[in-house]
Amino acid sequence: MRLILLVDMDYFFVACEELRRPGIKDKPVIVGADPKGGVGRGVVSTCNYVARKYGIRSGMPISAAYRIKKDAIFLPVDYDYYERISQKVMDVVKGFADKFEQVSIDEAFADVSARADGYDKALDIAKAIKSSIHERLGLPCSVGVGTNKLIAKMACEEAKPAGVKVVREEDAKEFLSKKPIRELYGVGKKMEEKLEVMGYATIGELAKANPMHLAEKLGVYGTDLYNYANGKDDSEVEENYEIKSIGRERTFETDTDDRAEIAKAIRAISKDVSDEVAKGGFVFKVVTLKVRYSDFEEHMRSRSLSHRSNDADELASTAISLFDAHAEKGGRIRKLGVRVSNLMKYGGQKRISEYA
Repeated sequence: MRLILLVDMDYFFVACEELRRPGIKDKPVIVGADPKGGVGRGVVSTCNYVARKYGIRSGMPISAAYRIKKDAIFLPVDYDYYERISQKVMDVVKGFADKFEQVSIDEAFADVSARADGYDKALDIAKAIKSSIHERLGLPCSVGVGTNKLIAKMACEEAKPAGVKVVREEDAKEFLSKKPIRELYGVGKKMEEKLEVMGYATIGELAKANPMHLAEKLGVYGTDLYNYANGKDDSEVEENYEIKSIGRERTFETDTDDRAEIAKAIRAISKDVSDEVAKGGFVFKVVTLKVRYSDFEEHMRSRSLSHRSNDADELASTAISLFDAHAEKGGRIRKLGVRVSNLMKYGGQKRISEYA
């Protein structure tokens, strides 16, 4: 029997800030963009549970968070610091895993099938991971336990904050059935709307759907969602996890259509991305530019280079070229993002303009 754990750090960015600022514990804390007295741009990256009691959520505009709780503690994002802490967390989890897969800065799967002879032992391992992370690093986490990654992920969501939840294979369908469709792993806002139009409001309703009908309407993804709704997920914990892409975004203080200002912002973002790529010892081949306009419409443009690179100037020139070549919409721009993908390990923190 497979036994999979998902370890998810609770309000990770804020929890990291609490390590170096113990005085902010038990106060509403928001990590994200500068609110600038309620007129700042950007969003909330993370907030603690105290802030959530006031209705503040990750991803909401920072200006809205400020209006809700002006006296909250607002802190800037410090990715380098959080990544250093994340590495320590992942080292703890690896020590308990037969196979390990990091899926984000604050989440990781651990396959413990070879060392756990049943659910009770898997629960003991989950508790030991939780205790070790708290004792060594002073950080809270939640852990979900299931026979596959899907169930472990959704059990972990229910375990929050700072809990452990085990869902046995025979209980999986009942565990899922009454949950709203939006809570099913892989269902975003647009997919939720599509499924509700099709008559599926809960996971249980989707589990009883005709799989052929779902495949006809949604393609291969419809079959995947049908399996997920029935608690089925055959994906393995991928021990050789590698970062698939690196990117950064920037929101303008005021919407702009000034090409010089836009190009300047693209160069600055590209420098940040290139620094991160070089620090990780990567080279990239695909460059993607994301543009969000003042009406919140988003356009994505990508280009594959003829060679691999980690050069900031080349990244910036490619992104600017993408902007110029696809500026068909016009209008004022709210946010820009630059992302690189098709990464390959180079093995050193050098900057190169070409890698064969």
